[in-house]
Amino acid sequence: MIVSLNWLSSHIDLEGLDAERIAELLTFAGVEVEGIEHRGVKDPHVVVARVLEAAPHPQADRLKVCQVDAGTGTPRQIVCGATNYREGDLVPLALPGAVLPGGFEIKEGKLRGVVSGGMMCSARELGLGNDHEGLMILDGEAPVGTPLAEYLGSDVCLEIEVTPNRPDLLGHYGLARELSALTGRALKSGLPAPQAVEQAPDSLLGITMPETCPFYVLQKITGVKVGSSPQWLRQRLESVGLRPINNIVDITNFVLLNTGHPLHAFDAAKLDGTRLIVRAAKPGETIAALDDCDYTLTEEDCVIADASAPQAIAGVMGGAVSGVTETTIDVFLESAWFLPTAVRRTSRRLALSSDSSYRFERGADPGMVTRASALATRLILECAGGQADGPCLSAGEVPQLTGTVSYDPESAGVFLGGHLDAAAQIETLERLGMQREAENGTAWRIPTFRADLQRPVDLIEEVARVRGLAAVPPRTSAAPASASDADRLHDFTLDLKKRLVALGFSEARTLKLVSAAEAEVAPGDATAVALRNPLGEEHTHLRPSLLPGLLGTLERNLNQGQNQLLFFEVGTVFETAVDGGVAERQSLALLMTGDCAPRSWAAPESPQATFAALRGVLDLLLPRQFSPKVAAAETKSMVAAATVGEGRKNLFGWIGQVHPATCRQISAKSPVFAAELSLDALAKLAAAHTPRFRDLPRFPAVTRDIAVEIPRDLPASRLENAFAQAGVALLESWTLFDVFADPEGVRMAADRRSLAWSLTYRDPAKTLRSEEVDAAHEKIRQALGRVQGVVLRS
Repeated sequence: MIVSLNWLSSHIDLEGLDAERIAELLTFAGVEVEGIEHRGVKDPHVVVARVLEAAPHPQADRLKVCQVDAGTGTPRQIVCGATNYREGDLVPLALPGAVLPGGFEIKEGKLRGVVSGGMMCSARELGLGNDHEGLMILDGEAPVGTPLAEYLGSDVCLEIEVTPNRPDLLGHYGLARELSALTGRALKSGLPAPQAVEQAPDSLLGITMPETCPFYVLQKITGVKVGSSPQWLRQRLESVGLRPINNIVDITNFVLLNTGHPLHAFDAAKLDGTRLIVRAAKPGETIAALDDCDYTLTEEDCVIADASAPQAIAGVMGGAVSGVTETTIDVFLESAWFLPTAVRRTSRRLALSSDSSYRFERGADPGMVTRASALATRLILECAGGQADGPCLSAGEVPQLTGTVSYDPESAGVFLGGHLDAAAQIETLERLGMQREAENGTAWRIPTFRADLQRPVDLIEEVARVRGLAAVPPRTSAAPASASDADRLHDFTLDLKKRLVALGFSEARTLKLVSAAEAEVAPGDATAVALRNPLGEEHTHLRPSLLPGLLGTLERNLNQGQNQLLFFEVGTVFETAVDGGVAERQSLALLMTGDCAPRSWAAPESPQATFAALRGVLDLLLPRQFSPKVAAAETKSMVAAATVGEGRKNLFGWIGQVHPATCRQISAKSPVFAAELSLDALAKLAAAHTPRFRDLPRFPAVTRDIAVEIPRDLPASRLENAFAQAGVALLESWTLFDVFADPEGVRMAADRRSLAWSLTYRDPAKTLRSEEVDAAHEKIRQALGRVQGVVLRS
């Protein structure tokens, strides 16, 4: 919602309060201020000018050559393309040298061969509104030649976000009332008293849907003259971004933005008969609304209808047939209270939202129904002439949404930290518009515009909010709690994410619901959990793996032309439990393809993602003894799959290459590698294996190579386990540096492959002798020779 401080100052004295201070007050009171915008033109070269003559442009059909009086005594020639002005109108004129909002400088020049000595401006070009359909027409009393800044002044607008429980702030008067409570400044008299109404005879007005519309008032005004609104009214609307239409419509919009209560005006001559009825729509009934669209209604929708058809959708939008136009003479002015849930239901079903529905959905003030009607009636008589034809008629009763709430200052003082005495608390409640039922009593009458105040604690919160939560003294009322398993898992997860981001990965967040096809992409034997009532064909199962979501993320990034694609996700996965229930666990998934690092002038070719690169990431996350144990296999979603864990009974993850068929489906041109690990298992490993640090070695190492020939289906991890279990204390580390296979069977049997490791030996206490290294290396060879199917190569 846009709030004009000039408009706001008509309700409360803002002297000494600049926009920043007002924004601070509102923010600390729970009203979010999203922006501050200074509007208006301070440049003295923008002046009030009168159009003396407008002639067709000799070279352009859509342009006119105007002679205007800028107060210099000599007419100035201006070429203009607008069409909404007439000779004699007063308009803003930007003279050469003027700088408009956005840094646009006006210079004298030629348009299609005709000299133009300036530019006549619209409201948007001057930063005074959003209207750009024509020139800004000024009031007839504006002095010619006066700088526009002196005539109109400047304004500051706040953009505020109003929470759903505070519909009383959806108008300038309501916001001024809030500032009055926050600052203690008195409100100016601005709104008329509640309008006296008479119960309407059923022949003129009726309600057959009282649960949706319990109260409805109607004022007939005859003899109005529809035309352009006065300057002050146009300026008010333009200051908050509304385009003036005509004086009747502008008044209803003004009252809405001023009081927060929506109104609607019917052209009486376009109604069928003299009776309006608030009723349920008939199934299949249609209405042409003011937005030039036709809507089909149901019996759940409430309408205001004449004898033959609906003329407005209650609380949402009026009908085009009975809308006010320049030919309107008599109007019916509507003001009502509609049930928020009913308006919201109709608005959502029709996909039709308006300023009126936005307010009615949140709950309009029942006490403002007649006051808004009285204000609009007075303004119509002032701006459009005419007279009120009889009293204001009503149907139904005003709904009672508020009552009394008990408030004991002594008890409330305990919640408020004891820093406010009873007198200060009572003063605060009175500032908020509440009235004490009896002197020294504890019952307080809640105003009609604060239906959100229902309990004593609500009033305590209001007192704290207005007085400032910062003033409540802090107290320690709870003992610190020891860390729980959930706390430790959270800390571990956060640290894990930081480490992965430092390695160049980006975190992804994907949906927990996947399609049946995506559920099949997930590797492993887990059975996906099907939903009983799926939202659609693409959301039929709970995800058994994070891989389908990461593949979708990869596809979207590939479509955007990204090259460096390293993603991770931490989230919940689901599978069918043994007992038929649903088992869920926390999981970490990694995915990489394409470049592993950004390209630059120093490194025009980035290293590409490989299985070894992804395994290197796992080596950084896991203790060495839990490195991947290769189990060569091919599934529907993966090739070269490997498991992660300690033995078959303690597997907690997998790593591998995504199947080329899956890659083709997402247009991935490079190989895609992925891994997924149990987060709980990772956390337990981290807790059980504290990193140990040791001094840098003082004595040199000795390396020896060893090569073997093994069956193709024998995992390399079996041989590395033999290294670790050989009991050679001098063996410090080993690295696999060569893998060879010949699928054709020419240089080696097709069902065999050759592996070669580099083994590092070191004694931390002395320099090794050759015979010591030879003996240690021979033990390793013997250990490998005991593994079935291994042939040592010389």
